[in-house]
Amino acid sequence: MIPRLLERYRKEVHTKLASELGLGNPHQVPTLTKIVVNVGLGEATQNQKLLEKAAEELAAITGQKAIIRKAKKSIANFKVREGQAIGATVTLRGHRMWEFFDRLVNIALPRVRDFRGTSPKAFDGRGNYTLGIREQIIFPEIEYDKVEKITGMNVTICTTAHRDDYAKALLTHLGVPFRR
Repeated sequence: MIPRLLERYRKEVHTKLASELGLGNPHQVPTLTKIVVNVGLGEATQNQKLLEKAAEELAAITGQKAIIRKAKKSIANFKVREGQAIGATVTLRGHRMWEFFDRLVNIALPRVRDFRGTSPKAFDGRGNYTLGIREQIIFPEIEYDKVEKITGMNVTICTTAHRDDYAKALLTHLGVPFRR
């Protein structure tokens, strides 16, 4: 079954973007390539169960098993040793990516308290967009009563656009509510 946002992209957004950006070749029209969801937990150095719980919640949100990330360097000030587990990440591609993006834009972001839109300045200069989420409880897959610790996450949306304005046009057409 094709995700509804992917179907909408193919039927409407692709042609609108091609004409709006003045692109003749259909392969030049930007699209999503992957979405990376990352949870960093510095407190995991003292309590390993927090990281396991965060990885389970990340798997529930994305529908894919999370990979535990380990520290690359030892940092004495943060009490982190090399090889110690400090975060979890998931890389989504294909249909899972489109499904997650649809849920993020249409269900999770509107549930954020005092939400006025996402920042239009969070592009990296190469057409990728990073969004910080403060609470994982905005996703309907998470049961509020079972949450031990509220953790934030970073969502990086990678596109084929080589310019920020092209990527912003793509994300706007896909429904990302940018602040004015």
